[in-house]
Amino acid sequence: MRLGFSSWREQLVEAVLPNGSCEAAKEVSWAELVFHVVCVPWKLFFVPIPPTAFLRGWVCFFFSLGYIAFLTAIIGDMAEIFGCVLEIPDLVTGVSFVALGTSMPDLFASRHAAVEDPTADAAIINVTGSNSVNVFLGIGIPWSVG
Repeated sequence: MRLGFSSWREQLVEAVLPNGSCEAAKEVSWAELVFHVVCVPWKLFFVPIPPTAFLRGWVCFFFSLGYIAFLTAIIGDMAEIFGCVLEIPDLVTGVSFVALGTSMPDLFASRHAAVEDPTADAAIINVTGSNSVNVFLGIGIPWSVG
């Protein structure tokens, strides 16, 4: 139990201080400081999620599900407002945001793989693999459920 509460305290300290500690905060560049200031609200938003030391991670799991549901509802409402303002049908707005939501993480992962890998093999594999998963699961699961 003590481990859980000390982890939770460390989580709060890492959220508030740039680079996670007082010593590291002294050596922060301006760009890191600006990025930290932009991210602090999000970091503080996620601080209430308990560490995995409580009940073997089940509390963290259910808190995370609640956060995912809440943020999904917010994003859905924002997408609906965005479509309403631009007079775009809900179907088009929904499909566009779902496409962005599935493609952007893959884009960043492929870019990271292309930059870090001496050959482009990892980036190419990531592009084909992620698109295959998106298509096959995106079509297969609804057809199986339906």
